[in-house]
Amino acid sequence: MDATRTAGSVPRVTVVIPTYNRRDLLRETLRNLTRQRMPADEFEVIVADDGSSDGSRAVVEEASQQLRIKYHFQPDEGNRVCLARNAGARLAAAPLLVFLDSGVYVGPDFLTEHVAAHAKGERLVVVGYTWGYDFEKEPPPGLAEAVAESLPEDVVARFHDSPAFFDARHAAFVKTDFDLSRMVAPWVLLWGLNFSISAEDYWRVDGFDEGIVLWGLDDLELGFRLFKAGLEFRLSRTAWAVHAPHDRAPLADALAGTMVNMRRMMSRFPEPMTELAWNLLNNDDDLLEVDENYRFLIGCIDQARSVDVAAEVADLLPQLPPGRLAVFGAGRRLPAELAGAVTLDFDADAVAELGATYHAIGIRTPLPDHAVDVVVLTSRLAGLWPRWSTEILAEAARVGGSVQLTPALIQKTAAISR
Repeated sequence: MDATRTAGSVPRVTVVIPTYNRRDLLRETLRNLTRQRMPADEFEVIVADDGSSDGSRAVVEEASQQLRIKYHFQPDEGNRVCLARNAGARLAAAPLLVFLDSGVYVGPDFLTEHVAAHAKGERLVVVGYTWGYDFEKEPPPGLAEAVAESLPEDVVARFHDSPAFFDARHAAFVKTDFDLSRMVAPWVLLWGLNFSISAEDYWRVDGFDEGIVLWGLDDLELGFRLFKAGLEFRLSRTAWAVHAPHDRAPLADALAGTMVNMRRMMSRFPEPMTELAWNLLNNDDDLLEVDENYRFLIGCIDQARSVDVAAEVADLLPQLPPGRLAVFGAGRRLPAELAGAVTLDFDADAVAELGATYHAIGIRTPLPDHAVDVVVLTSRLAGLWPRWSTEILAEAARVGGSVQLTPALIQKTAAISR
């Protein structure tokens, strides 16, 4: 089914809804889109079906009586939501894309507010506030019944003071006074259930990564690429939605898939920001803490900017066993005899000046196990030590046969611990 309702004019906005065996949730999502104050011929809806077998197509056919709608179906070959989203976006006729999940219910001004946020033509990703979405906490008592029986705006009016109903990102929003431009890593707040972006910017970064075929991180990975492409992230509290409580896959299974996807992301973008994200996930910490962690790293970069480690490494060299060498915290220059060594640093300027092998902190590097015989850790790492010494030492042991700290690093870290 291509277009079950057509209109001659180009729509202002296209809503892309991926779905998989969520017929009843999809029906309600579409029903709320029929309640938009925006005229029906000014927007279109594309349902991108990842292989449903529950009659979801019939739900779309029902909705075609009131919505300008298209339906894309792909065979069920596992979790291919990224492929589904991209396929839906390829069918879009509008210059603006809104991504919405099935089971996410919107108020009557939802599309008007997303369009308004893009009115000035800025290069934006607009993150819509989503009530009731928290994959770790239990929803407030009575929410499921209220969502099933009431309009979304009535649900918000009833539960908006309940912390259990807040968007799971609410605390992160509060830290910035709801201004995402204050963040150094706003991409961690891009969740696929409610956001908008121009079609041009979406395809400029090739959309969702279709190589991600397990649950988790696909939206943040897109956000990371959009961030690197220079887009501004902005929160809209007026383009809100309500996430309907429903059964989900076990959290442990979901997190296992997320780690696989994280490793894929790191292989594509080996740099400190993805390294920090990997570390948080690996330690079962909140991924939203990437922003605070990266701020800490920026402070360490400033502290280490003038630290030259060439002399301390040169003094250590006669004491090292022969073999392949790696230097963590290599800085801007090293002794000439280390021209063939594997080098990495967390300061991009130092990496460029030295021509270092990797831009990395040393928490999780692209190096394979036992890649070298000796790993040298320099005093440039001293500022990182109180927070990440355990991880850096473990990583050094993973990639090297032995680990050597320069005397300058030992001295500095001893002073810090006193």
